Amino acid sequence: MHKIDMELVEMTLDVMKYAIDRISSTKLKIGKPKKAEELKALVGDTITDKGVGGEYAFSLWKKYLMKANVPIDHPRHLAFVPASPTRAAIMFDLVTSASSIHGAYWMEGAGGIFCENEAMKWIVSLTGLPDGAFGVFTSGGTAANLSAIVTAREYWRQNDAFKREKGLIITSNGAHSSIKAMAKVADVDIILVNSEERLTGEDLEETIASLTEEQRKRLFAIVATGGTTNAGIIDDLEGVGKVCETEKLWFHVDAAYGGGALAADSVRHLFNGIEKADSITIDPHKWMFSPYDCGAVIYKEPELAKQAHSQEGSYLDIFKDEGAHGFNPTDYQIQLTRRVRGLPLWFSLATHGTDRYKEAVERGIELALIAGKMITKSPHVELVRDPSLSCVLYRRIGWKPEDYTHWTYENHKKGFALITPTKWKNGDNYETVSRFCFINPDTTEKDIEDILDSMV
Repeated sequence: MHKIDMELVEMTLDVMKYAIDRISSTKLKIGKPKKAEELKALVGDTITDKGVGGEYAFSLWKKYLMKANVPIDHPRHLAFVPASPTRAAIMFDLVTSASSIHGAYWMEGAGGIFCENEAMKWIVSLTGLPDGAFGVFTSGGTAANLSAIVTAREYWRQNDAFKREKGLIITSNGAHSSIKAMAKVADVDIILVNSEERLTGEDLEETIASLTEEQRKRLFAIVATGGTTNAGIIDDLEGVGKVCETEKLWFHVDAAYGGGALAADSVRHLFNGIEKADSITIDPHKWMFSPYDCGAVIYKEPELAKQAHSQEGSYLDIFKDEGAHGFNPTDYQIQLTRRVRGLPLWFSLATHGTDRYKEAVERGIELALIAGKMITKSPHVELVRDPSLSCVLYRRIGWKPEDYTHWTYENHKKGFALITPTKWKNGDNYETVSRFCFINPDTTEKDIEDILDSMV
């Protein structure tokens, strides 16, 4: 299987040509999903006893399978939280894979981990956390949030009074779905504060005051959001942080989406209070222009994470030996096996510089404001709320939920754009509305104008 022959060389050249074309392309097409049955009919059996051959398999990918995906970096992909990895980051993702680096321990991956740590230093510097704070790259926000909450829970359980208690956390109902998901995995209960807008310190104080004595005993952490994925709302981090300090609770900030905006001078003040956090989640694969998958978890006191996550095993002892002297990322989050997923971010930062990153983030914020002004001037649409960070919620006047769904599918079917509806609380009910999320600095004002015109 490892024999080097001309077929492998030719296949390598084909793959590299594909990668070069993809990286240098300025006109991407929005792919359209197909049912598994349709794809099967097009490509047939690809996993066989003898194999179908690399050239044939690659031709199937290019002809059929590639076209059934939506490129996350398409300028008119404005749904969910899209991504827009730099060409430098995509290019170095190839190098990362080709280098076959195991990024768990310094002994095996010193060069790659060094690069990751250089990128991490910049991210940590944006938070304002005190000296000694540091973090590691994870697979994404869910893994980062889980790593942080497990660290918080284990720190809480150092007190013998809580060793057998099932933990409890509080967050807002605007928090990301991963908070509820990771609470299940960590086996902790969760209370949601009914706050469609930002979670304030006052909201939190009232919620804590309403807890039973048994619930208050089990409460160990608060999760605030630094930019909700639905509307870009930043919680009252200053106020929540003060409550956590007074009540002696772990303060975690989920800034998976919004954390990139820490680099933007125009909105940095909205995150004041994040420096009080005990842990922070940021996803570079969202608004720091890194390829999937690249999340990050940062700790004010990394040693607490090491106490919670460091794994023991006879065959792992050598990695902990003084002779292996170095930083072991696996000690600070839930995963043992890991690729050096922060390496493409390091190369992109080294290539472009942090000033270019700031400019690119500011452009996303600017596009949201531009879209807001266009919507205000258009007779057939109206803002649901003012743009926040790079998110814009707006309604098509007179539309019902099924109209938004039909419009989304029609635009996607035409290969024009991907914009999906969401829900927003309007009085006592939830209303279906439309939403933009701007990440890609290559999105143009004409793109926004054409999308709004398609709703007429």
